[in-house]
Amino acid sequence: MLDLIILSLHFFICFLISVAIWRGPKDVDLHSSSTGTAEMEPDGLILIGKEDDIKRSQRITAKVNGREIVVFYHEGKFHAMDSRCYHEGGPLCLGEIEDINGQACIICPWHKYKITLETGEGLYEGINPLEPSPTPQWQSKGVKQRIHKVTIDNGNIYVSPPDLSVSFDSDYFADKYKNSGDLAMEK
Repeated sequence: MLDLIILSLHFFICFLISVAIWRGPKDVDLHSSSTGTAEMEPDGLILIGKEDDIKRSQRITAKVNGREIVVFYHEGKFHAMDSRCYHEGGPLCLGEIEDINGQACIICPWHKYKITLETGEGLYEGINPLEPSPTPQWQSKGVKQRIHKVTIDNGNIYVSPPDLSVSFDSDYFADKYKNSGDLAMEK
């Protein structure tokens, strides 16, 4: 009986640890003003934060013209994209970054959709049924997630405002959560 109690306690502690790990790093909206927008510079770039702060935290969320974005620092590079997944609006800022077929990808925590940090392409593993012995290969769904150009100047990180003349699948959820007042990340 004592063994059963100890085993149950062990599983409960493991469960609590896995929940703590799954929640991932906390994102902050350090540079939002009371209106929910980041600071616009005279050249049109939008100040997101200090380079060292973002390197330290590995990611930060901010509002750009009311739109939630996330800036990642991964393997020496900064990447910015809409913070809501193109599939169902999952919070990409809570996702893990993995290398898939030589590309750094954010994995949506809700449904495990894979999105390249560099281009915003959605990836999936598919097979060619015409092959004699089909093996899964990584394929592109095309660019699904809006990415934002990152500029580093004098220790500050800036993003360019989005070019809304071109649309992406992630725009639907960016608009749905626009001006929500906070960076609400729960489903």
